[in-house]
Amino acid sequence: MALTDVQIRTAKPSEKPHKLSDSGGLYLEVSPSGGKWWRYKYRFDKKEKRLSLGTYPDTGLKEARAKHQDARRLLAEGIDPSEHRKAERSSREGSVANSFEVVAREWIASHMANKADSHKNKVLRRFELYLFPWIGSKPISEITAPEVLTAIKRIEKLNILETAHRALQTAGQVFRYAVQTGRAVRDVTVDLKGALPATTTKHMAAFTEPKDVAELLRAIDGFAGTFTVFCALRIAPLVFVRPCELRMAKWDDIDLESGEWRYFVSKTKTNHLVPLPRQAVEILKELHPLSGHGEYVFQGVHSPLRPMSESAINAALKRMGYDTKTQITGHGFRAMARTILHERLDIDPHVIEHQLAHKVPDALGSAYNRTKFIEARKVMMQTWADYLDDLKAGAKILSFGEKLA
Repeated sequence: MALTDVQIRTAKPSEKPHKLSDSGGLYLEVSPSGGKWWRYKYRFDKKEKRLSLGTYPDTGLKEARAKHQDARRLLAEGIDPSEHRKAERSSREGSVANSFEVVAREWIASHMANKADSHKNKVLRRFELYLFPWIGSKPISEITAPEVLTAIKRIEKLNILETAHRALQTAGQVFRYAVQTGRAVRDVTVDLKGALPATTTKHMAAFTEPKDVAELLRAIDGFAGTFTVFCALRIAPLVFVRPCELRMAKWDDIDLESGEWRYFVSKTKTNHLVPLPRQAVEILKELHPLSGHGEYVFQGVHSPLRPMSESAINAALKRMGYDTKTQITGHGFRAMARTILHERLDIDPHVIEHQLAHKVPDALGSAYNRTKFIEARKVMMQTWADYLDDLKAGAKILSFGEKLA
């Protein structure tokens, strides 16, 4: 006879497991400890097998019978219910392993290994805020272009259009990585070209007029902050490297005798050489007694084992009264040097671009070479430093088109 709720509820354990049968191979097994398990006994390929259907009371009689009927339907179609369950579990585990979030984190670890931690964290945070909550758990091969667009549009509605563009761009890189690793067929973000309004290009604030540069240099000389930041401010316009490269400068990479600074550029994945003009060497020699015993040239205020803050230069410029959005930023020293070196000092643009560590292929198709134009770059760097000294001292400012004597 079929089981009843009362029979199941009042069933008592015994020394050995015992069964209370329902119908069609469904039964309740009562263990000596009092646990009650629903099981389905059936035969497949002439072998007796059992399928667990849950425990009582979490799975009641009605639900157990429904699961039993589902299993019997599979059996009638020639499918082993146990193997079907294993396949479903494997599929679910595979979906989790190949979810957008898992693939994205793997891509960050693999393709951004040589990037600065601050940049990696910024990219990861963008995913965590704007993409993972909506498409992170979905198998990447099943995500559609409209689903990605819906997530991206949420960012646009926050009035951070540039962030929306960046999120879409990095999502595309994750999809392409999934294609390369066999977890997706195509990059669906390709279908979203033009889906977002274009952004207005914003250039880093920079001074390119000699009279403005002269005033800035004199203001730097009057800076009243820490000696470390004071030195960083003085050397930044002389070497015009990226702000992150300046703050991460290490003494082991600098040869004060030969006047050379060699380091790896994480942005372009190239080795770079900066010929140091006499003025830069003098500043570094002044700073050496303070930080020369450590790793970083420009040590942090609160932790000498770490470099100075990434906001230190811009914060100092603000304290000096400059607007870092419209006038000058730490990154603006690069644009300042690029413009004046070419337009005022008539330096070959190829020499300037190599010193900026830009990847600009030449006529032969070769990419950046850290030693190319090195002699011309040495001359250029000293000429530039001397020119800045003249500007600061109030010497004659060359007009556009004039050449150095």
